[in-house]
Amino acid sequence: MIIIHALMQVNPAREEQFLAEAKTLLAATHKEEGNISYELYKHAEQENSYIMVETWRDMEAVSSHNSSAHFTGFAAKAGEFLTAPLDVKAFNGELLSK
Repeated sequence: MIIIHALMQVNPAREEQFLAEAKTLLAATHKEEGNISYELYKHAEQENSYIMVETWRDMEAVSSHNSSAHFTGFAAKAGEFLTAPLDVKAFNGELLSK
């Protein structure tokens, strides 16, 4: 299982645009084969800071997502609403217990 944390600093003047684009991205990603979870959270203490927390079956699913039209479209528009480069961290995880 692959877990990805993508930290995003959003321009407050473009927050509505960001959230609209993210909503579209989330809906399409939830339908992808190999996606376990894909959720966006707003930081409670850091203004304009969001994190996308992703869980994928394997690296093949991540690669497929990264080349999907909905992800590449979001990435192409990111410069319009982000104030810093994405800070992405990927982890290899396994379920400890059910």
